[in-house]
Amino acid sequence: MKIFTIIGARPQFVKCAPVSAELRKTHTEFLVHTGQHYDENMSHIFFDEMGIPKPDVNLEVGSGSHATQTAAMMTGLEPLMLEQKPDAVMIYGDTNSTVAAALVAAKLHIPVIHIEAGLRSFNLKMPEEINRIVADRLSKILCCPTETAVENLANEGIKNGVVNTGDVMYDAVLMFKPLSEKSDILKTLNANSKKYNLITIHRASNTDILENLLNILNGANDSAQHSIFPIHPRTKNIIKNNGISINSFNNIEFIEPLGYLDFMALASNAKTITTDSGGLQKEAYWHGVPCITVREETEWVETVESGWNLLIGPDREKLTSALQEFAPSGNRPDYYGNGNASAKIVDAINFNLHKKIETK
Repeated sequence: MKIFTIIGARPQFVKCAPVSAELRKTHTEFLVHTGQHYDENMSHIFFDEMGIPKPDVNLEVGSGSHATQTAAMMTGLEPLMLEQKPDAVMIYGDTNSTVAAALVAAKLHIPVIHIEAGLRSFNLKMPEEINRIVADRLSKILCCPTETAVENLANEGIKNGVVNTGDVMYDAVLMFKPLSEKSDILKTLNANSKKYNLITIHRASNTDILENLLNILNGANDSAQHSIFPIHPRTKNIIKNNGISINSFNNIEFIEPLGYLDFMALASNAKTITTDSGGLQKEAYWHGVPCITVREETEWVETVESGWNLLIGPDREKLTSALQEFAPSGNRPDYYGNGNASAKIVDAINFNLHKKIETK
């Protein structure tokens, strides 16, 4: 079968690496990069160091409002799908690339395979929540990372084509951890293992609302803990455009975005992680690093229920306190599978689509 895979943002590059490797053993993959993330350290370096196949097409849509970006993607994807005539379209996660591809494929009557289906924050103010709900409604095969995701879909009346494959990001962590251990990023930054807090902030709720962003920065700075902040280009521009001096945060070390291997090394050796990222909450869990999530809710409820992830919102005092006191211990159950999600995804494709295509 020919599978038309759509990726465009940094987390999708990570998820794509193990799945593409497995998929290409038995199927043909046509890989499209929408260009949603286009900065060198947010895009090309991932393909190079993770061995992701070079995209067959890069739409180079760049940044823009949700409507502008999604429309540009749909305009670029439709003629490609008509030309390539794929048997199915594979999408990842909850970005504008995800929903754009789902809409185009569904209207062309091409089956949609949604990797990381069934996640819910139950917060419709999040653009990602809208994207994932639409994508799930339009998908033929829904590959869920957890049993919670399966239950979310069942509660919405979606049961056909649903399979708990486990989490492909765990596949990636296991695949690339040996390489990350060769990274010299700690030496480069003169950082000591388990002696720093790692920060990542990028969501609109924490960057577009200046008070929230300052609460997070000040909260981390007030803790007197050394923090390392690989700063997202969008967040960097917001700080600059609002006249905020990064030099005023003497306990925070701002650095450029990192490739996946350096970032994994930094994350796995951190004392704590402060983030609003969905994927990093899980990576912290797998690495056994306490995670402090500056959001009011999370899709990854298992990390909170296990005691390894603390939801505090963008609250200055709570963040300071958490960085000084939050030190969970105990078991971390295997909520996300055992690292063979990619193989289960290919099995789901074969079971749900292959025979039907052969008998056309």
